[in-house]
This record gives sequence, structure tokens and C-alpha cells, in this order.
Amino acid sequence: MRARGHGFGAFATVVVLITGIALAAEVRAAPAPAEDVPATAPAAVEPEDFGASCRTVVQGSRVTAHCQNPYPRTDRVRLHVECDRWWDVDTDSAPMEVGPADYAQVSGRCWKEVRSAWVTHQPADRAPEPAPVRGS
Repeated sequence: MRARGHGFGAFATVVVLITGIALAAEVRAAPAPAEDVPATAPAAVEPEDFGASCRTVVQGSRVTAHCQNPYPRTDRVRLHVECDRWWDVDTDSAPMEVGPADYAQVSGRCWKEVRSAWVTHQPADRAPEPAPVRGS
């Protein structure tokens, strides 16, 4: 009896393996479903060609940002300087526009040590063109 029990178990194992291989072959042979794009799929976002490349240099208590804009849109950059001492006033520079293929240098300072400095970017909106004046 013992030999029969092992023989049936081996037979059942072989049948399960063959069935699994046959099913895997069918799944591979089945055609791929048509790719329907759902109506709610988000549109592909293209990276925006915007933003000057800026490098900040700290020398003692002075900070200088060197910015170069390789893109066709004008970038408005500002240098922000955070001073290390609690009594030293942190500064933000006035916005400076960096046109396409243009270079700008923005500077700031602390009275003592500089803790950190960074540059922020904002697209420069074009001023609306004046409306034509009609003669009466």
C-alpha cells in the first residue's frame, strides 16, 4: 500500500506541473488586449524650458549669485541671504530680470557671517502692450 500512495502522489504532482506549463503557454500565446487610454488619464506634462542657472559664491559676509539664462523665456531672479547672527538682518534682493541668453550678477551681504543663501526664480510676465489710440 505504501508504494501505491507514493506513486499516486508523484502522478498527481506531474499532472499539476504539466497543467501549469500548458496554462502558461496559453497565456503567452494570447494576444495582448488593445490599449485603450482612459478618458481620465492625465496629459503628459512637458518640462518647461525656464529658469536661469545660478551659482552662489560666499566670501566672508558677502554673497554673489551669477546667473545665466539659456532658455527663451525671461527669468526674474532674487537672491535671499540668511545671516548667522540673530541680530543681523536677513536680506532679499530686488528682482532682476535675466533675458534669454543673458547673464546677471546679484549680490547681498550680512554684517557678520552668512548662514545660507539661495536664489528664487519667477517667470517674468510681459507687460501688456498699450491699446491703440483712435483719433476722434
